[in-house]
Amino acid sequence: MSAPRTVLHVCGGLGLGGTEKAMQLLAAALDPGRYRPVVHAFADGPRRAQLTALGIPVHVGPDLLRTAERTTPDIIHLHRAGWPEPRLLRSVALAGVAAVVETNVFGRYDPSPRAAVIDRHLFVSAFCLRRYAAVHGVDVSGPRHRVLYNPVDTAAFAACPGPTPGAPPVVGRVSRADPGKWSALALEFLPRLLARVPGVEYRIIGGTRQAREWTAARGLGARVRFMEPVADDAALAEFFSGLGVLAHANDTGETFGMVIAEAMAAGLPVVTHPCPGLRDNAQLELVEHGVTGLVAATPEAYAAALVRLLTDPALARRMGQAGRAKARALFDTRVVAARLMDIYDELPARAAGIPRRPQPFENRHAQPRRPSLRALHG
Repeated sequence: MSAPRTVLHVCGGLGLGGTEKAMQLLAAALDPGRYRPVVHAFADGPRRAQLTALGIPVHVGPDLLRTAERTTPDIIHLHRAGWPEPRLLRSVALAGVAAVVETNVFGRYDPSPRAAVIDRHLFVSAFCLRRYAAVHGVDVSGPRHRVLYNPVDTAAFAACPGPTPGAPPVVGRVSRADPGKWSALALEFLPRLLARVPGVEYRIIGGTRQAREWTAARGLGARVRFMEPVADDAALAEFFSGLGVLAHANDTGETFGMVIAEAMAAGLPVVTHPCPGLRDNAQLELVEHGVTGLVAATPEAYAAALVRLLTDPALARRMGQAGRAKARALFDTRVVAARLMDIYDELPARAAGIPRRPQPFENRHAQPRRPSLRALHG
């Protein structure tokens, strides 16, 4: 039996964001008989201790090439936005590894010559892949471009009860305390909801200063509970267990929607909204209207969707169970990691300890063409 191949996962930092969480889950789920994970990050953060506790070596600092020299990886797996990063890709090319994979988190396009070093481009949703192809005229029909959903530890949310008949009506929201992760819709539905479900409570993790001021100015502080961020899935599962519905609203949309997927794994129905034009819309890929939740575009429609789910426990439970089944089938960490290892298996191995030389630039991209909105939202 051959020795396991080393995969060096590279990300910008080790914070609590979705990109870093997905990287950690994938690295930890690799079959140790086939692949040995190592992590390099350019900035430190709380995930370093979590990775170390899992027995995964972690290197933090500006010098990726030095980490590659120390760990001699067979594969470098980049977790990045997708746009040009010449210094990063120069280091990757100089490392001379057998194969390079990127998880293109935001579905961005890198036309630079150095991007030729990447053997596989993985997109975290089918929407991102369709938009990438439509906007940039890239042929994504071959194996070089794939969809690989972000992983979710569905087992961590298995004990969440989902909507509980007879429980007090509670709506929840989870995001970073960042105005860029918000939408006015996330607050404007509230007076309309309270008029129809007077006893409802709105629990928010990641409330911004503007959200707190908006709530206080309208005298709604008694119905809104701002909560501290959670650091692990156990705390997030506890939060989900107290909800009847997850409310998602973000003007920029989602390229995947980690919190949405985790709420689905917890058995919660989700209310979300579409984003116009070329903005991110993977939230509509996760939340199937009338199946795993409801989609609403205006404050009135959003409030009505929440009222419908809060006042019809059977409907809420049915949608929550459908979401849980979808999360287990598509997003479970074991499912996603197995697909990732199959992709790794396709890649060339290091031959007799001799690293691959950096490849010359190949213009594999067609000329850009106008985006097709039908293709994006099809």
